[in-house]
Amino acid sequence: MNLRQLIKNPTVTLVAGLLIGTIFGLVVLGWYVWPVEWVDATPESLSADWQDEFLRMTVELYSLNGDVTAAQARYAALGAGGPEALERVKQNPAPLSNEALTAFETNVVAATPPPVEEEQGPTAIYLLVGVICLIFIVIIVLVAVFLLRGRAPQTEGVGPTPAMQAAEARKQATMTDYATAGEQAPPVSQFLASYKLGDDLFDDSFSIDSPAGEFLGECGVSISETIGVGDPKKVTAYEVWLFDKNDIQTVTKVLMSAHAFQDSAINQRLRAKGEPVLADPDTEFVLETQTLQMVARVVNMGYGEGAMPEESYFDQLLLELAVWQK
Repeated sequence: MNLRQLIKNPTVTLVAGLLIGTIFGLVVLGWYVWPVEWVDATPESLSADWQDEFLRMTVELYSLNGDVTAAQARYAALGAGGPEALERVKQNPAPLSNEALTAFETNVVAATPPPVEEEQGPTAIYLLVGVICLIFIVIIVLVAVFLLRGRAPQTEGVGPTPAMQAAEARKQATMTDYATAGEQAPPVSQFLASYKLGDDLFDDSFSIDSPAGEFLGECGVSISETIGVGDPKKVTAYEVWLFDKNDIQTVTKVLMSAHAFQDSAINQRLRAKGEPVLADPDTEFVLETQTLQMVARVVNMGYGEGAMPEESYFDQLLLELAVWQK
């Protein structure tokens, strides 16, 4: 499945939209536009160095005013980090004296109840963000599974889909053997584009590479015009196009049904997209760019029948695309 078909697939579009929205909301908005701002944080949230400085100031204040209650409140504010900060300060007490530290430890620390382990604010926030991300991922997976399962009955138990039938027709077809014909050098690339009525997303495109693997351009076939209303779409014309990396313009020709080709209004309208070509079995037409030449040949085709003008829409189309370097 090529990129154009993926973009047109509603399941892929929905999942991609959910992923992009989640990333945008959590990263762009949550991190840059409206970032979390920490306010009214306690000394327990400080880094180890700043906890040590806070404890030194607490010890110094206690040595000056002897207020045990205030000193206990400040020490308790360090929470679980208090004992570790005290050990670090004892190993590097400057500018405090050993006497001041001993008095603080004896009169304040010994009388302060041990801290109660509580989940810190930042940890709780990180956990909440993680849970939200997990919920978004679960929702995305469930939606994708639901949509894919909802589409499954279309391909299970009711026979092959139109796209599968087109692919099978492409496998069964035989491409022109230019090497055996000997009329000209074999093409650098050769493809088969296949359509079956009901393949409303039909859009075959192919990469053109040199024998050495160098990218030369792209070519393809897509729906250009439909006729009537209702499902499935009734295709009355296709766009056959050739892109050359060395040319600024993509060359396009419009392959029309007999009805579209003969209807002056439709024919004139589609001329804006490219030169019109009447579709007939074995019809060949050439598209040329600055460095590439492509021969398109109708290998097989058929018209649909029903309450529509005769030979107005395709039931099937098999088109061979052969590309040469000039």
